[in-house]
Amino acid sequence: MLKLFRTDNHKTHEVSKITEGTWIQLQSPTSEEAQRVAEALNLEFNDVMAAIDPDEKTRIEILDDYTLIITDIPVKETRHHEETYKTIPLGIIFNRENVVTICSEDTPLLNYFHESDIIKDFSTKKRLKFIYQIMLRTSMFYQRALTDVDKKRIEFEEHIGTVRNESDLVKIHELESALVYFMTSLRGNNNVINRLARSNLLSHYPEDRELLDDVIIENQQAIEMAQIYREIIDGTRELISSIMNLRMNHVMKSLTSITVIFSIPMIISGMYGMNVDAKWMPLAQAVHGFGIIGLTTVLICVIAFIILKRNKMM
Repeated sequence: MLKLFRTDNHKTHEVSKITEGTWIQLQSPTSEEAQRVAEALNLEFNDVMAAIDPDEKTRIEILDDYTLIITDIPVKETRHHEETYKTIPLGIIFNRENVVTICSEDTPLLNYFHESDIIKDFSTKKRLKFIYQIMLRTSMFYQRALTDVDKKRIEFEEHIGTVRNESDLVKIHELESALVYFMTSLRGNNNVINRLARSNLLSHYPEDRELLDDVIIENQQAIEMAQIYREIIDGTRELISSIMNLRMNHVMKSLTSITVIFSIPMIISGMYGMNVDAKWMPLAQAVHGFGIIGLTTVLICVIAFIILKRNKMM
């Protein structure tokens, strides 16, 4: 999909052709759309389509005629019937006149810029500032996604005592996977931001420099949040492992105790089942010998059960 936007008189609106100051938004573009933009702005076709590859790494390339930036943004997806997050590349290309954004999916991150009233002092003509605003919004999206992941972790911990099957473990695994994706992408984005800050080839106005400083701070804060939440998730996983081990130990103790109790009747019945002279067996010739022996066996089992229970073996 190809959309064109331009800011005039502090209002951003959609236009039909590419002119100076136009923002070209490519969302899952076809080869024809990418070729059209590449020819109109004298860009390399492979650079326009680079962000469509989900395995594309974050980077910045400052060329003679334009600059290419590949950064990662968070998006929601469903894995194992659970809503979670992943990161996908977002391509930004800008020259002296235009800004091009390329993404393989529809993302609300860019949709914020369709209305200039939402983003303060936004204009498609202020190219470098526009790019910093995208990166600032990206850092804010990461922080929001990280907060959402932590909320899901808290909800999971509230019912951690009822963890019983594989689906519960999958939930915590998906949260941990999302944090791994975030950590990797945020570090890559941080390298891109630092490269932009150090570049002498890009002209920075004072207000743009302040915005870039905000981007650096917000991205670093997102990295710290991801690190903290990752450590908490690791602690949650260890807690689950400890709970599982305690449950297993309790089951083994119970099974051992039950085995001890049931072995008592087997021992007694085995002794009376031996082929020996009956006169040497207590109560062997008594009128109610069987009943007495049976009640005695039950009494011994009850005593054994009480002793094991008091010693927390049951």
